[in-house]
Formats: sequence, C-alpha cells, structure tokens
Amino acid sequence: VQLQASGGGLVQAGGSTNLSCTASGDTSSIQLMGWYRQAPGEQRLITALIHNGGKSTYADSVSGRFTISKDNDRNTVYLQMNSLKPEDTAVYFCNAWTLTLPHDHFGKGTLVTVSS
Repeated sequence: VQLQASGGGLVQAGGSTNLSCTASGDTSSIQLMGWYRQAPGEQRLITALIHNGGKSTYADSVSGRFTISKDNDRNTVYLQMNSLKPEDTAVYFCNAWTLTLPHDHFGKGTLVTVSS
C-alpha cells in the first residue's frame, strides 16, 4: 500500500486547514486509515483513526476540533483541522492498517505549522 498525502502548511492560531491522503496498491486489504503526528523532539502519536465501517477515534488533544472522514470509493482519508493551536504544530503522517503484512503503512509526512 502506498499513501500520498497533501495539504498542511502555515496556519494562524484559531484557523483551519485540512489534510487528505489517498491510498493505492493493495487497497482491498485496508481495514482502517488515519493520521499520526510527530512534534519536534517527540514521539509519533495517533491523532485520528477511522475504520472502514465509519467508526472514528480521536486523541483527547484534538477531540472536538478535528474531524476525520473517509471516501471508501476513492480510498482517501481527510482530516479537517479547526481551532488550531500552536501545539498542533507537527509533521502529520497518513496511516493505513492492512490485514496483510506489514500491517502498518505510513506515507511521507506533511508539515503543519500553527503560528501564534
């Protein structure tokens, strides 16, 4: 599975932006897609995930501000990011989990910078 992300960039605090990620390759084995983020000097952490059936989960830090959605026909996952804070500044990585090995797939990260 290959993942191609787009979006991000520089945003002012309180603003919004969105990310998208399209999967290609063995997409039939994908069970869920989502986003991780990694701030400078920190570990990569789950931000939001969405299962094929539509159930989504969010990190506490983004719940109520970020919304994840998925277009199964286009194998594309979106992350709408609202009320952004400087602490949301991070490299965001698209993720897909597949039934086949290797289970975890990550795309190249896209940087989101939130200025205060």
